This record gives sequence, structure tokens and C-alpha cells, in this order.
Amino acid sequence: MTQTTFMQHHLLSVSLATALSLAPLQLSHAADGATAIPNYAEQVQQLEKKLYTGENALKVEKPDLDVMNQAASQLAADMPQPGLKVGEKAPDFALKDPYGKTIRLSDQLKKGPVVLVFYRGAWCPYCNLQLHTLKDTLPEMTQYGATLIAVTPQMPDKSLGQIEKDGFPFEILSDLDDRVVKSYHLYWEVSDKLDNAYKHSFGLDITTFNGPGRRGLPVPGTFIIDRDGTIRAAYADTDYKKRMEPADILAALKPLAKKH
Repeated sequence: MTQTTFMQHHLLSVSLATALSLAPLQLSHAADGATAIPNYAEQVQQLEKKLYTGENALKVEKPDLDVMNQAASQLAADMPQPGLKVGEKAPDFALKDPYGKTIRLSDQLKKGPVVLVFYRGAWCPYCNLQLHTLKDTLPEMTQYGATLIAVTPQMPDKSLGQIEKDGFPFEILSDLDDRVVKSYHLYWEVSDKLDNAYKHSFGLDITTFNGPGRRGLPVPGTFIIDRDGTIRAAYADTDYKKRMEPADILAALKPLAKKH
């Protein structure tokens, strides 16, 4: 095992309580005093330094590390190019938000382009970091007439907790039967071995978030969808730490705003 691989998994050994309580990282500011577009990759470096050097970082036993490494390698082999591609039509869907309101993609597209993000759940510190960078980029997205929608397999009450804690002003929808994540070609399931490793090393039971018997997760992915339902930009990677940069999202939205 390389030192890099060990560090990647060791970073996830932070207890859930610690990871979920981390305050949002400070954004850089432009020279004129305006808030700069957040850089997700740079903030990941800050997050990992904070997690890896924190007092609450926990060590993962080698058998669990081996299981996690094997699972990561297998997922990359099984899904070398996850997600729908640019030029394909985005499947329509209707999902409920934490308040029970049904949100339909096609309805949102009538207003303008949609930024559709799939994330794993409130338990994932990288997902939380991504949601914060999206929140801080939302004013620029709305200038292009775009709507931001996040989809997760977790139960609505878990999403509601995120909204109440972090004030996310965009839609967070629960895909409780995994139909939507499957239609976007991002679905995978946590194996028994990986599930046991998560429980043993992190105290993480995914079914606590997703519901009984549900261990399916999305490969994190972002899709920029034009008003006609065509995917104009897409990013998905089996490395859960990698996400589409906010600057790239805005770059994909800019020509769409000019079209309409």
C-alpha cells in the first residue's frame, strides 16, 4: 500500500461526530474585497490537513484498510467511466424534498438550466465540503438563471438536519429507491466486507442514513443540464474526493445563459 493510499483512508477514520461538526472552511477573497469563487480542490487540502492532524483522528487497522483499498480498486474497474455523458438526455424524475414537496426536474428546466449534483450523504465530510462550496457559488449560478438540485440516497430527515444546521438554500432530494441514481449510471452497492469495515473503523452504518437494507451509494457526480434536457457538461469519478469545481460549473452555465 502506498503512503498516499494509506493517508486517503486514514483521513476517513475521523469520527462522524467530528467530521459533521467541522465548521465550514474560510473562503479566500478577491483583491477588491468580493468573495472569490471557492476552489474545491484547495479546500480539500485544508480539510485533509485538519482531519489528518486533528486530535480525534483514528487509526484504521490493516485488515479494514485492505478491504477499503480492494473495494476502491474494484469500483474503479467496474465503473471506469461512470455517469451519463455530454450530449445525452437527462432522465426526468420527481423526488420529494425533506418537507414532503415533490420536485420534478422537467419543471425546474422550464425556468432555466439545472445543476444536478449527486452526493453520498451527511456522513461524508467531502460531500459536506462540496455542498458548502456550492452554497457559496449559488449567487453566481442564479445570475445565469440556473437552479441547483442535490440528490442523495439518505432519508429526508437526514437531509433536513443538514439544511437546518448549514442553511443550504437549494433543493436536497431523497432518492429512496435508487431509481434516479441508477438512471444516471452512478449507482453502486457497499459490500458486506466494506460495510463491516466501515462499522468497525468509523462506527458508520450506512443504513442509519439510507434506511433498513439500503447500502447503495452514488458515485459523486455533477451534471449541467440545458433547458431542453440535454447534458452540456458532466463530471463523475469513483474517487469520492474528486468533484466538479465551482468555476467549471459556472463556465458550463455561461453559454447556456446566452442561448436563452
